[in-house]
Amino acid sequence: MTETPSKPEKTKRPHHVFTLLVEVGRKPGDGLPEDASGAALMCYSSGVDEEEAVRETVAILRQADMAVLEVSGYGTLEERLAEGHDIDDEERALMERARAENAVIVAQTTVLRE
Repeated sequence: MTETPSKPEKTKRPHHVFTLLVEVGRKPGDGLPEDASGAALMCYSSGVDEEEAVRETVAILRQADMAVLEVSGYGTLEERLAEGHDIDDEERALMERARAENAVIVAQTTVLRE
């Protein structure tokens, strides 16, 4: 009997949660108030790196008929703490939820008006 070589097991890379600020414009069906010119969304997104977290966030928001204009990354919890950011328990809980569910959490929406 000949043995078939087994495939090497994929090593799971740990997911981190990234804080992202996403600016969106207007698009029919976006759910924003009529007088809004867009919105700023504070999101917590899980990913193996920031690039993946951004891709996942943009894809989810596009599925929700949002017109993504720009994404700014603020790093992981550890990076933000190192920069001196004050992160309360509620924010930490949302970040942990994003990690546990491998999800994108929209934590805050600020409607923009001209």
